Amino acid sequence: MRRDDLYLSDIVEAAESIAAFLSGRGRDSFLQDDLLRSAVLHKLTVIGEAAARVSEDLRVRHPEVEWPDIVGFRNIAVHAYFVVDWSIVWETATQDAPQLRGQVLEILKSEFGGQ
Repeated sequence: MRRDDLYLSDIVEAAESIAAFLSGRGRDSFLQDDLLRSAVLHKLTVIGEAAARVSEDLRVRHPEVEWPDIVGFRNIAVHAYFVVDWSIVWETATQDAPQLRGQVLEILKSEFGGQ
């Protein structure tokens, strides 16, 4: 079984990839670019999968992170792909992912002394 710090690092890396993908791009550009939408959605599902695998113990210690919402988003994205609301994906990618990245970096620092 992988360690929590590795799952948390996966979350940070995916959030950083999303930021890089969207750098210099606006909402309209995102909504019109199928490749970009697909790449961002994939990284959001990586975040959700990693969040689902973080131990219950760590999730309980860090209730400031909305773990169930993150996992729920991933489940919708994977299992209901054809009804994805791209406006919600945009909001998640541009607002929630950067906030989550900051929270996870704090957890890595406080729990594992790194990153």
